[in-house]
Amino acid sequence: MMRNILLTRGIPCCSKLLHSTFQKNVSHTSNLQVRKFSNTFISSKLLPFSTQFIQSRNLFIRVEETPNPLTLKFLPGEKILENSSRTYEFSSASGAKQSPLAIQLFRVEGVKNVFFGEDFISITKQSEDEDWGVMKPNIFATIMDYIQSGKPVITDLETLESQPTDTTIMPEDDDVVAMIKELLESRIKPMVQEDGGDVIFKGYEDGVVKLKLQGACTGCPSSSITLKSGIKNMMQFYVPEIQDVVEIKDEADQLIEDELKKFETKLGKSAD
Repeated sequence: MMRNILLTRGIPCCSKLLHSTFQKNVSHTSNLQVRKFSNTFISSKLLPFSTQFIQSRNLFIRVEETPNPLTLKFLPGEKILENSSRTYEFSSASGAKQSPLAIQLFRVEGVKNVFFGEDFISITKQSEDEDWGVMKPNIFATIMDYIQSGKPVITDLETLESQPTDTTIMPEDDDVVAMIKELLESRIKPMVQEDGGDVIFKGYEDGVVKLKLQGACTGCPSSSITLKSGIKNMMQFYVPEIQDVVEIKDEADQLIEDELKKFETKLGKSAD
């Protein structure tokens, strides 16, 4: 019989650790200066963390920075994945056959990764040399036109949703794995998704939990804090058998991480 666990403790994810004043800052928007841009309105003054807004007649998109300087989170103000129990990530147009919107977003010069949550889209640019100021108008237009068309963001969503997720508890899962999946699904994933990313369970072996970070969390400078000070501590509190939590990376993740290191080095030299 599976041990009962009370999922009551919070977990410090990237924005909670690095932007603890976020809620207070974004509540004061009266001083936001807005200028006309074509048939839309875009804020010309950046707020801390919640950075920009764009509005058309029927759609209002908010843009938030994420702890990852190469990633922005676009929130259309409505669900884009109706009744979805999972997130979807695409790293190329050729691999995005299930999402016509992702294919269109990859046509915007500079886009490297597209990540869909229930009510947000995280866009990662190829490098810090790419200018968000140039990219964002095209991203805004692509998202608005597609959502207003009424077409689904993910095709054949019903079939995809019927398949097991990474946190689906399977008959062969032992007690420890079942609890890890329950913690991820009910407590950890929702917090990480607030930062425009997700965490995927990739396995458990010899006391080590293997996770893959997605979206804004991929290559994020604070991802190690999220893993060690957040996820690891919380899991060990409820599941003493866990000895460590490690990140599983693929080639695309490494490329993003390399670009972030270049970005941080450039910032360091500028500061000197």
